[in-house]
Amino acid sequence: MINEKATVIKNEKLATGVYSTVFKTGIAGLCRAGQFVMIGTKSDSRLLRRPISICGADSEAGEIRLVYRVAGYGTEELSRAEKGDSFEILGPSGNGFPVDKAENRERILLIAGGIGAPPLLYLSRALKKAGTERERMTAVLGYRGVNAGIFLNKEFEEYAEVVLSSDDGSTGVHGTVMDAVREKEILPDIIYACGPLRMLKAVKALAAEKGIPAYISLEERMACGVGACLGCTVKTRHTDSHSHVNNARICTEGPVFEAEEVEI
Repeated sequence: MINEKATVIKNEKLATGVYSTVFKTGIAGLCRAGQFVMIGTKSDSRLLRRPISICGADSEAGEIRLVYRVAGYGTEELSRAEKGDSFEILGPSGNGFPVDKAENRERILLIAGGIGAPPLLYLSRALKKAGTERERMTAVLGYRGVNAGIFLNKEFEEYAEVVLSSDDGSTGVHGTVMDAVREKEILPDIIYACGPLRMLKAVKALAAEKGIPAYISLEERMACGVGACLGCTVKTRHTDSHSHVNNARICTEGPVFEAEEVEI
């Protein structure tokens, strides 16, 4: 894990309230799909950093890409960044998705709800690099609707068959990502997912029903991002070596967990 000042080299708006920022940073060579970084603000009155998942990393160029939705002061400040601006950055943090678990799997399903798409786009690239053919991957991406903005779906098409869903029916299947999975009769033998808790609960239920492994990335408010404050815990089946109770810290033991291991 590195703590440094990273320089913005590109910043663009992808959709309503959704931005893509590329940083020049030494962290790039350490990143794995599913990890995140903690970004500091420039305000002396806001000391806590903001966790943002990594959408991509280029170790040769020394660049990482963050795609995020503006949700408060920190992300709003980042969305206004210009080329050459610098931000304090700590990372990469977390465990990341287990790419090796997809080896020899014939039907890999990636499920993303809204801003859960960025880490799964990174994962789709990692799976391709590991030798997974496009024909073996399906990405089901859920959005609020066209007016709220559709983003990253075109980039996913290089790596996977893409199925869209929207809450208002303005694009793809009218309904949730799980409605799309059922309507398209997608029968995976492994699932990777990131998105709202309600969606992840449904993914967990589907995996249990089909008897297949599912790896889910949990979202949670984080204060320290390094496992010290115990503010982002989730109840698990196993005892945590740090707290000695049936909890895991999402920022360190996670954010990715095997679905059957966590109580959500």
